[in-house]
Amino acid sequence: MLNDLPKNFLSPLLAVALIAAGPALAHSPEEDLAAIAGFFAAADVVKGPDLVDCTLSGGTETTCFSITFRPNPLTYTPGPWCPTNISDGADKGGIWFLDGKTVDVDGAFIANLAQTYGDTEWQLFDPDTGAIRFTGTLEACQAAARPDVDPAYQNYCVQCLPEYMPEDATITYVIPLEPAPVWRGTATNQTGSGIALNGVRLDGPAPVDAILGAHTIAPFDDCGGHVNPHVGYHYHAVTTCLSGTQTTVDGADAATVATIGGQIGIAMDGYAIFANRLADGQPPEGLDRCYGHEAEGLPYHYHAGEAGSNQILGCLAAETGCTLVEGQTVCDATSPPPRP
Repeated sequence: MLNDLPKNFLSPLLAVALIAAGPALAHSPEEDLAAIAGFFAAADVVKGPDLVDCTLSGGTETTCFSITFRPNPLTYTPGPWCPTNISDGADKGGIWFLDGKTVDVDGAFIANLAQTYGDTEWQLFDPDTGAIRFTGTLEACQAAARPDVDPAYQNYCVQCLPEYMPEDATITYVIPLEPAPVWRGTATNQTGSGIALNGVRLDGPAPVDAILGAHTIAPFDDCGGHVNPHVGYHYHAVTTCLSGTQTTVDGADAATVATIGGQIGIAMDGYAIFANRLADGQPPEGLDRCYGHEAEGLPYHYHAGEAGSNQILGCLAAETGCTLVEGQTVCDATSPPPRP
């Protein structure tokens, strides 16, 4: 069973206290909360962080921090997503995943979908005017963004706008202060991968096959985010829009941060998430299948996947906390999450 562990994972099992979102034995819980609050200083925080009791996905009962955000980046305006005409340039649309890379969703991309995917049923635009069909209302967004796309919205560019969300929409995250490592990496698509430093959800993989199967495209903006009616604005890719200047990891001094770059998020299992590349532009070495390792003078931590990979994290290496929906006040991650 030891072979099932992520590479370079045995040491964290012996030193769990050093590798949390804030090291619980090195500092008091209050100091941990202060560090977490400082990390999310640029986010739209509604409440927290607060200490709460929680039950993690593997049944571990422990102490978590709870924090509530509006899914609203404060440093930029999300979008655009869908161009409106096949003559539009890249500045009028977002990005999409193709062959492990990100590509611009400009007018030419929409016009060439039949050739790109080898399927003549693709036709998102009026051949006479070049006008692209896109979802322009909340009702259209809800019909097209669901797993079983309404047939009326097949061959559409699907976009849901932030203003479709209620103004008081929030998401509460409950994450362990100390990670509880597991034998096998767990899937990231139940609770998402984590939270970005701006309070936006780092989600699991987008259902690209289902989207393409309905002859739709649901672009991300240049920051890797788009909106759905259930969680609001969220990321499926980490691009250069996310860059940090600090970290919550114990022992990460200024020299370490200068080498690795700032932390860009906290995973749902409590480990820190850093960018895909180091500060010098080189890829990190020795990542396990969850995209984690011990290196750069730090204990176990993650690096986000390539922007076009549709995988912010390959898996989660420890038991996860919860994302709480309206009406939930207690985190019991052993219970299946409710269907949206």
